[in-house]
Amino acid sequence: MSNEHQLSLFEESNFDQKELIPTDAKIPIPSGTYANITDLAQHCNNCHRCGLGDTRIHAVVGRGNLKAPIMIVGEAPGQNEDETGLPFVGKAGQLLDKILASVNLDTQEDVYICNINKCRPPDNRVPTTEEIAACKPYLLEQIRLVDPKIILLTGATAVKGLTGDKRGITKIRGEWMEWDGRLCMPIFHPSYLLRNPSREVGSPKWLMWQDIQAVRAKFDEIRNTKV
Repeated sequence: MSNEHQLSLFEESNFDQKELIPTDAKIPIPSGTYANITDLAQHCNNCHRCGLGDTRIHAVVGRGNLKAPIMIVGEAPGQNEDETGLPFVGKAGQLLDKILASVNLDTQEDVYICNINKCRPPDNRVPTTEEIAACKPYLLEQIRLVDPKIILLTGATAVKGLTGDKRGITKIRGEWMEWDGRLCMPIFHPSYLLRNPSREVGSPKWLMWQDIQAVRAKFDEIRNTKV
């Protein structure tokens, strides 16, 4: 068999392998698989790498600036997100937008919002370890494509899903950590703030205000350094 023939078979095999990605979690998703988010979203919308693909209405890929300096990663879509195909559009999402606006961060310019899992778990339960593992390669490709300088991880599931850190969110929120050469900060999930509405000193909402101001300061520092 000629070298050219062998190469052509290899290329054909690679193409088939990519086409199989949405069918089985055992199929790897190498870095560089997708040319853009649209390419990735097509696979997400046809994905059955885990059982969540059987019950979703829409895969929820992301919203915001595809080249944003800040990426926000949540846990998984809820009912509103599943119905619209957009992340963080329910009450928690509305609160998140207000939090960002409070420090003049624009959700269309400065931020890209997505989730660890792209499909809604039944009854809004926490995604299983297997479901997170099946979907994580999509998230890694999103991070590569958007290339954010700062990643905000909302809630313990997002922190554990991306970094593997299993500590409780109350212990690590507001702390800068480095992951894959990027600055990450765990923050409270907006739904947690909705359940804890107090604004007293030391309350979750008060702590979030401190955290989002720190994020704004770091954002300005990075932007000014580039200039």
